[in-house]
Amino acid sequence: MTDLQKEIDKYIERVPDFPQKGIPYKDISPIFLHPELCTKIIDEFASFSRGKVDAVCGIESRGFLFGIQIARAIGVPFILIRKAGKLPPPVISKEYALEYGTAKIELREGHLKAGQRVLVHDDVLATGGTSVACAELIEKCGAKVEQFSFLVNLSSLNGVDLLKKYTSDIQILLEF
Repeated sequence: MTDLQKEIDKYIERVPDFPQKGIPYKDISPIFLHPELCTKIIDEFASFSRGKVDAVCGIESRGFLFGIQIARAIGVPFILIRKAGKLPPPVISKEYALEYGTAKIELREGHLKAGQRVLVHDDVLATGGTSVACAELIEKCGAKVEQFSFLVNLSSLNGVDLLKKYTSDIQILLEF
């Protein structure tokens, strides 16, 4: 484990039985109490993507926390990927399956350009369903998913396997 990984791990709070019994929740919010650590994390993500992408898409809402800062650090646009109904029209949408039902994500039409190379960023990778839906939404716009980045991967849920269809360039700072 690298020094950065150890420092991140130190501040992730383990919350048993949240949001329901049997779920071992990993709370990343204590990381934001440490601005120096946040700067190290952003620098690490930026070095992974600098020169390789033309835009960063952050998945609502926690993907916005580091995503916009990564985009700023590498000098590319940040594009919001939001839950349905949160952006004004016109929007491009992608519906996807959840364990119990469906969800829909959207981005503003014209914010992502055909041919752009995109980094998809989120805080935690679990099953990969939302990230896959985001990748499909990006492709629907004629852009290409060049990279994925995540602060944490819940490796037992195998989300990474689904993402490899789009790119093998996946950065994960900490595995659980």
